[in-house]
Amino acid sequence: MINIAVAGGLGHLGRTLVEALIKSPKHNVIMLGHQNRGPDARRLVVHYDNVDELTGILQSEQVHTVVSAIKILSEEAGKAESNLVRAASKSVPTKRFITSDWGYPIPEDTVLPQKAIRNSICHLLRDSGLEWTRFFNGFFLDYYGLPHVESHMDSTNFIVDIPNKVAAIPGTGNDLMTWTYTRDVASFVVAALDIPHWDEETYCYGDKMTWNEFVQLAEEMTDSKFNITYDDVSKLKRGEITELPGHQHEYEYFPKPMLQAMFASFGLHVVGGCFNFPDDRLLNRKCPSVRPKTVKDMLGVWSKS
Repeated sequence: MINIAVAGGLGHLGRTLVEALIKSPKHNVIMLGHQNRGPDARRLVVHYDNVDELTGILQSEQVHTVVSAIKILSEEAGKAESNLVRAASKSVPTKRFITSDWGYPIPEDTVLPQKAIRNSICHLLRDSGLEWTRFFNGFFLDYYGLPHVESHMDSTNFIVDIPNKVAAIPGTGNDLMTWTYTRDVASFVVAALDIPHWDEETYCYGDKMTWNEFVQLAEEMTDSKFNITYDDVSKLKRGEITELPGHQHEYEYFPKPMLQAMFASFGLHVVGGCFNFPDDRLLNRKCPSVRPKTVKDMLGVWSKS
């Protein structure tokens, strides 16, 4: 069995990854984190500010592959993952690293602060001697099935607010978008561990369609007519979006100006084609055993609720 260490295994996606790895007969999973709690896996408390300690843990546990699900939204989180990369590069048994990205290729001219942090981590990985990759899986499909779908993700409302039958679509709504259910992301990760060679970018998705098509499906599944607004590019460039009713509960964690700016950036990236992944590079092709949920599958939970 190959030893896999998951950093951030108590987080939303991290917990999902750990649960999938526990079920895999080929892998032995170890959780790295600040607390000794979580799913039924071996858990180790680590201090990300101590590279030598991290190296010692990876070596003593004979970790072959590190999977990071650290939420990279701050300099502190970026430093934690950077130190984990340095430790992995010094650990003799450690050969592979999946860096925490779990989204889409963010353009270089973005205002999103995590882009610069992730760039610096990628530079470290290129010089590390490790084989590494980052997963691009589009937007998490879970958000459009909560609370009726099994998920560790918190609720958020990006573009479509299904409970309130409202949508605020960037651009014309005809740009292609990709989504993946987090449990399917985890299944893709488990499958990728058996692939002999990794590229720096690993693409996968559960479904691809336009937002107009998405909303049409949502209307069919809920047997409702949605109130639809289109936010043009000039509005998005000002860092503004049409507020959805569901955003109110999110302001406790993301103040309104921050949430608006973040979702406006995402909207610009939708219009810019960043979520329209190249089908010829899909991990789906190499892993036919993974049968991900489609948008229709996910939205179907609303017809049963």
